[in-house]
Amino acid sequence: MHRMPAVAATVVVALAALTGCGGGALSPELVVVNGGEPPNPLVPTGTNDSLGGRILDRLFAGLVSYDAAGKPSPEVARSVETTDNVNYRILLKPGWKFTDGSPVTAHSFVDAWNYGALSTNAQLQQSFFSPIVGYDEVAALTADGKPARTTMSGLQVVNDLEFDVRLKAPTVDFTLRLGHNAFYPLPDRAFRDMAAFGRNPVGNGPYELADGPDGPAWEHNVKIDLKPNPDYHGNRKPHNKGLRFEFYANLDTAYADLLSGNLDVLDTIPSSALTIYKRDLGGNAASGPVAVSQSLDTPLRLPHFGGEEGRLRRLALSAAINRPQICRQIFNATRSPARDFTASSLPGFDPHIPGNDALDFNPERARQLWAQANAISPWSGRYLIAYNADSGHQEWVDAVANSIKNVLGIDAVGAPHPTFAGFRTQITNRTIDTAFRAGWIGDYPSMIEFLAPLYATGAGSNDVGYSNRDFDAGLAAAEAAPDLQQADVLVNKAQRILLRDMPAVPLWYYIAVVGWSSPVSGVKLTWNGLPDYENIVKA
Repeated sequence: MHRMPAVAATVVVALAALTGCGGGALSPELVVVNGGEPPNPLVPTGTNDSLGGRILDRLFAGLVSYDAAGKPSPEVARSVETTDNVNYRILLKPGWKFTDGSPVTAHSFVDAWNYGALSTNAQLQQSFFSPIVGYDEVAALTADGKPARTTMSGLQVVNDLEFDVRLKAPTVDFTLRLGHNAFYPLPDRAFRDMAAFGRNPVGNGPYELADGPDGPAWEHNVKIDLKPNPDYHGNRKPHNKGLRFEFYANLDTAYADLLSGNLDVLDTIPSSALTIYKRDLGGNAASGPVAVSQSLDTPLRLPHFGGEEGRLRRLALSAAINRPQICRQIFNATRSPARDFTASSLPGFDPHIPGNDALDFNPERARQLWAQANAISPWSGRYLIAYNADSGHQEWVDAVANSIKNVLGIDAVGAPHPTFAGFRTQITNRTIDTAFRAGWIGDYPSMIEFLAPLYATGAGSNDVGYSNRDFDAGLAAAEAAPDLQQADVLVNKAQRILLRDMPAVPLWYYIAVVGWSSPVSGVKLTWNGLPDYENIVKA
């Protein structure tokens, strides 16, 4: 799940709603990487953005973890056993503990999952628990405004190192999901005051918060400092003395700091430097396709964008955007035009899904579709595209708006919001009254994960309010497939419905570009575009 700050390059790694430089005295041993102020408290089930997600992934360890290529391996789990993709027996490795010294037990997982699913807790990642038996009773509210139950009946603790999970239906990628941060364990202290915990999280991962003599680890809107957790014994042992996530107001400032040696690793090269970074950085840069995508989202509740009129307008917008030209001219070929709703680097990706000509630049078709929509209800007003101005989005948003304006003859313009945090809050609260740029970074390497959280009815990151029973049934069929290969075929069949409805307009996939300074080595991109933080070495 992760909504990304996007970036001019967002992505590339995605990211960066960054903001301004520098907190306190800096230990020369810390690897300084770019980041941004998390828009939500650092609670795993309440964090569906990449700025907070990358921090949580350093602070916590789940049942499984993913290597740089996206391959899952057991981490806290000794084993995850199933014979039918419905009933799971999960055994934990002994000896795991949180950084407050308390043990990681079966209850640590079960209690955290129940907390995430409970409607009254309003967790942004709630829908990740929807496959579990009993979810509906805890996720919905009865007439008295309370859930029917507070715990899911499909979760049963057997003993401290074993628990059982029963799903409502076969879910082929459930085991693959278990490294996602929605499924992280929580210590008992979290449930005594979750708000306080979100400000000062205690995990079981490769790092912990590093308070220092100059101030707290998390200096809001400035930085977060992490140090290796000496009791961690999982798959991601740090090869450095710690990380500082420095928050920047823009990527150009971050790039300047990289060149001057004040920043060690920059996960996103700004668009202004895409033609010169190879000259500037020499061999201190790497690139590659990653599981990150960008889209143009328009809430279906807005005037002119509901029902058949809205479907026609979204299809027209898609046909009016010259993706190849923008990828070439704005991004210097660090993006590739979208051919579906997932990402081209994922297993099972098919660039030839029937109906994906809806993603082609076709001005004549765009004008015809817009005219059909006008026959239902004449267009009025401006088409505004909101974006966060603290990342490098203005140039491409303006290019998209101009493409729409030139083809359809409407007033289309970008609408900047100062910060990613404020921008995402409006989207999450459903108060934004314009279209907006959106991005998604894979949480685990599955096409289902690019579709279910964004387009399934009622899903937590379904920001446009899309609902289609046929699509929901298609997703369910994919999840019920006997293996991932057959699931991929069914996922692509379900995508035909999305290509017909165009709930959001896919734009492009990311080709990540990461740069680093001379004092560090071992920098490489992971499957979802972020640096492999644990393996960065600083001389």
